[in-house]
Amino acid sequence: KRKDFPLFSEESTYTDDTVMTLAVAEAFLDMQFAEDDDVTRDRLVAYLRHWGCRFPWAGYGLRFRQWLQGPWPEPYNSCGNGSAMRVSAVGWLFEDLQMTRAMARLSAAVTHNHPEGIKGAESVAMAIYLARVGASMDEIRERMIEYYPEIATLKVDKIREYCNVDDGTFITCQRSVPEAIVCFLESTSFEDAVRNAVSLGGDADTQGAITGSIAEAYYGVPIELEDKALSYLLPKLETIYYAFNTVKEKRVIK
Repeated sequence: KRKDFPLFSEESTYTDDTVMTLAVAEAFLDMQFAEDDDVTRDRLVAYLRHWGCRFPWAGYGLRFRQWLQGPWPEPYNSCGNGSAMRVSAVGWLFEDLQMTRAMARLSAAVTHNHPEGIKGAESVAMAIYLARVGASMDEIRERMIEYYPEIATLKVDKIREYCNVDDGTFITCQRSVPEAIVCFLESTSFEDAVRNAVSLGGDADTQGAITGSIAEAYYGVPIELEDKALSYLLPKLETIYYAFNTVKEKRVIK
């Protein structure tokens, strides 16, 4: 419930948010953009299950663990924030907003096909896209209010008062996504945005993943923070990051 915590510690590590974000990134990097939705969907399922099963201890929710390990990986109508935490690559990899929105919805629907799960992913991908093409903070705010009208009145200080892990709604898209977006909207830098998100006291890794993904597109990431974060990744995950980053750097058109 405060912002002056150590950003890194001996206990720092990556979680399911990182693993699944990289899985989505690799799925889209490995696709041919002319492929139809069914092929793209199959590719997303394959990469999510591949990396999820290679890192089974990363902190997945119960229903997603069952999806990873079950024989028939069908979507399970989830509105959980897992769809929003992993979508950030979509906000970078496509050249227009229509395709960004479509691919964000598709990336969510392989598991989180509840309307709120899909909306959560789409709104985050849209915010990233807008930030990377040079939209102002006010412009991003107005577009996000179209998804979540409550953003107009939400404040980080107020969210801290009621955000806690005993409230079962804190891991849903409809709760955590607008809260994470507000943490970006009230920020002054990338690090400040992440500190806002963690200080809420709820689902800190996912809030940080969502807020940080938007803040990266808007502010960039200080090289010292990037290097430190990457030092926690195993080489097999780092390889995906660098492949994605090579493509992402070509998309910055501010």
